[in-house]
Amino acid sequence: MYKVLALAGGVGGAKLVLGLSKILKPEELSIVVNTADDDVFHGLHVSPDVDTVMYALAGLTNETTGWGIKGDTFRTLSALKKLGDEDWFQLGDLDLATHIKRTSLLHSGKSLSQATDHLAKKLGISHRVIPMSDDPVKTKAITESEELDFQDYFVRKKCEPAITGIRFDGINNAKPSEKFIEAISEAETIIICPSNPIVSIPPILELSGITELISNFHGKTIAVSPIIGKKALKGPAGKMMMELNEDVSSLGVAKRYVGICDLFVIDNTDIKEAPDIEELGINVHITSTIMNSQKDKITLAKNLLSLISS
Repeated sequence: MYKVLALAGGVGGAKLVLGLSKILKPEELSIVVNTADDDVFHGLHVSPDVDTVMYALAGLTNETTGWGIKGDTFRTLSALKKLGDEDWFQLGDLDLATHIKRTSLLHSGKSLSQATDHLAKKLGISHRVIPMSDDPVKTKAITESEELDFQDYFVRKKCEPAITGIRFDGINNAKPSEKFIEAISEAETIIICPSNPIVSIPPILELSGITELISNFHGKTIAVSPIIGKKALKGPAGKMMMELNEDVSSLGVAKRYVGICDLFVIDNTDIKEAPDIEELGINVHITSTIMNSQKDKITLAKNLLSLISS
């Protein structure tokens, strides 16, 4: 029996954990999700990465966007705009139910982990979806002229401002959630999903004690590159890496995982980068990592699981 812990954020992470969930039983897979992108809109606590993962596992994802709920409408948002509220952060009518219930649970004294557990069960999800922390962490995009909340940068400004840095406010005081620590202690393998290496995975790793736990982990740690052919398939990872003077490549991502990653998985397109990655002290596995269909997601998941015992 496998015991896998997946670290995820965003669309790429959600795709891979869906593939893993189709192979692994609920007791064999735990998913820890970035919460540094969380924000409050219209008085509601929104957890974008957590929701993207939950909707994927529940079979609800809008496949066109990779996030949100398929077939959702935006009548409530339109009505809010008429009443003078901003509508740049797209919250669908069905999606709003998730945020309303989460906020209600949090106001009743539940932790974010407890609220997420409740939502996941109600959505019919059997695998454990675990927020990285129950404490607030907030990603800030630093530009030459201002500092922006991540959703402001990502959604309202469409990633257009050039960044000079990224900061995770609250990270020094935030503790890993209890279920996160429990999942690490039980895991035999850690899989770092193909999520943004600037804003999705770092806040998870920078929580107190986590990098040390993973560096000293007794099993294998496998990371999948989100960069293919010198660019990100979706999202601003490539642009952010370039603006931070990092190499926009699988090699550039691998440099961020030195010391915590045993095996780095890259796409066939990037085979020429393998020798340079191996010089970092990381073994490389080359395969197809593009996940356009559910079959692709399951195939990549099977490929990764085959590496555990090899």
